[in-house]
Amino acid sequence: MYIPESFKVDDQAKVEAFLERYDFATIVSSATNGIVATHVPVVVRRTPTGLVLVGHVARANSHWELMNGAGESLAIFHGPHGYVSPTWYASGPAVPTWNYATVHAYGNPLAVHDVAFTQDLLRELVLRYENGENGWRVEDLPPHISQGLVSAVVAFEMPVHRFETKFKLGQNRSAEDRAGTIAGLEREQSAEANALAAFMRSHAGGG
Repeated sequence: MYIPESFKVDDQAKVEAFLERYDFATIVSSATNGIVATHVPVVVRRTPTGLVLVGHVARANSHWELMNGAGESLAIFHGPHGYVSPTWYASGPAVPTWNYATVHAYGNPLAVHDVAFTQDLLRELVLRYENGENGWRVEDLPPHISQGLVSAVVAFEMPVHRFETKFKLGQNRSAEDRAGTIAGLEREQSAEANALAAFMRSHAGGG
C-alpha cells in the first residue's frame, strides 16, 4: 500500500484498537487460478508472539483450502471514509479528495479443523454483537442444528507478521483546513460523514 509519511501510523496500540473496532475484514489470498477474497468478521487475539486474527468461512467456500499455513494472505480493515470537497478548506486552490483509514495485516492463515475451537469462536463472535441478557445465544439452538452449524464452517487462525496502516485524514493540510473538513462532513448529516468527522477529531485534530 502506498503510504505518504503524513498518513503513516506506527503506533501499535492505535493499530490494535482499530482492528478491534472495525473488525469486518476482507481476506485476500492467491490461488493458482487468480485472487480469492472473502469478507468475514474476525476476532483479534493477543498472544506472546503477536496478534492473531481468528475467523471462519463457509465450508462450501473453497478459500479455506488455501489456508494451509504456507501461503501469505492479506486482511484489509476499513474504517470511516468519505468525500472531501475543496470548498470546505480555509485555503486554496485545492481539489477534491477522499479521506479514509485502513489497515493491511499480512499473515499465513491456517484452517483449524477442531470442533471445540470452532464452537468457542462462534460463541465469542455472537457475544460480541448480541447485547444484554436477552441476546441470542448459540446454546439456544437444538443440538442437531448447532452441530450442523459448526460442521458447515471452517475456522482459521492468521498470525500477523506485518502491518501497513494508513490514516489519510488531511494531516498534510493546515489545522484550519482540517477543521473546515470536519465542519463540512458534519453538515452532511449522514452516519458515514459523522463517523469520519469523529475519527478525524480523534486522530488528526483540527476540530
